[in-house]
Amino acid sequence: MFIDEVIINLEAGNGGNGCMAFRREKYIEMGGPYGGNGGHGGNIVFKVDEGLNTLIDLRYSKVYKAKNGGHGEGKGKQGANAPDLIIKVPLGTVVTDLDTNFVLADLTKKDDEVIVAYGGRGGRGNMAFATQSNKAPEFAENGEPGEEKRVKVELKLLADVGLVGLPSVGKSTIISKISAAKPKIAAYHFTTLKPNLGVVKTSDNRSFVVADLPGLIKGASLGEGLGDRFLKHIERTRVIAHVIDMSGSEGRDPYDDYVTINKELENFNKKLLDKPQIIIANKMDIEGAKENLTNFKKKVKDEIFEVSAKDNQGLDKVLIKLADMLDSIEKQPLYDEDHFESHILYRFKQEQPFTVTKEDDVYVIRGNEIEKIYKMTWFATDEAFRRFSNKLRKLGIDDKLKEMGIQNGDTVRILDYEFEYRE
Repeated sequence: MFIDEVIINLEAGNGGNGCMAFRREKYIEMGGPYGGNGGHGGNIVFKVDEGLNTLIDLRYSKVYKAKNGGHGEGKGKQGANAPDLIIKVPLGTVVTDLDTNFVLADLTKKDDEVIVAYGGRGGRGNMAFATQSNKAPEFAENGEPGEEKRVKVELKLLADVGLVGLPSVGKSTIISKISAAKPKIAAYHFTTLKPNLGVVKTSDNRSFVVADLPGLIKGASLGEGLGDRFLKHIERTRVIAHVIDMSGSEGRDPYDDYVTINKELENFNKKLLDKPQIIIANKMDIEGAKENLTNFKKKVKDEIFEVSAKDNQGLDKVLIKLADMLDSIEKQPLYDEDHFESHILYRFKQEQPFTVTKEDDVYVIRGNEIEKIYKMTWFATDEAFRRFSNKLRKLGIDDKLKEMGIQNGDTVRILDYEFEYRE
């Protein structure tokens, strides 16, 4: 089964908790803190596996969760770092964060791998907090939460040439003649339900990859037919080969077919029209094709290749032309540097660390930074609570609460934790 798009949830591993412990051994006075740090949570990594050609393995599991880091222990022992969770995907896989709509990974090379969700760092044990002014700290950190993301994973085929055209114009027949691909061929629309890849070798021993892309009809870019599923595979191709039934055997005008497909390409992605394109006039063995071609040439001035795919006539000349074009066209990344720069700027721009709202006489504090501080605080001792309060004060939360008119005894909530405000 060909699966080229899935949506999954990723949960990187949490860091292990730091340990609060003290050294208590005979003959060792003032042993001091002895709690070790927690281990790092597992990252979630997407890695290319050249043996895969579909995303079917991701279809049956909607949540991928990496392991948590090990907790720190007494005697200064550090918790174990969790292993990374490796998700294997085919060449040409794109991973997009659905919350930000930015591309996190575009895997186009052998052995490419990218960390898509980072595991949390381990919490520090009380040994790490020892200072000259506080030689025996009575607190430790919980581990940092791992990143959680909802992502779309898409396969965009790596092909040099994309065959496009309306149904039943002969794309599948062409790819079956020029390569070892064996697509299903029948005399009805949407015989081809998945893209077919074929490796082509020309008479002068040059080779390239061709993709037969099914389902394009009028309205394909808006979801009609199968086109919205497969138009994305054209984005990686270097040359578009536009196949037209020049005989009009389906009762359509060949020029109208040509205009319709180009319009759908433009609607899907205007950059597709910038790609070099050749026109393949197929079914030239059928009566009426010559007359239609004469009328077609009056409206389209581009070079047109006459073929009869069924009889394997004229295809060699097409392959030589395509190979010549590919020799002069460099492979370009699907996403340029500007796109990734904007992604980086978005990811690291300074965001408001918190917001405070009043809901039913409760002051509710929200924000990624403050929520992370809360989750990493182990409220086991008074010293830990004072440290947490000092962090809130440094972030300016106290000033904001006073500005909103908070009084002693009012309730403040962070996530599921409520406490009374005391100045």
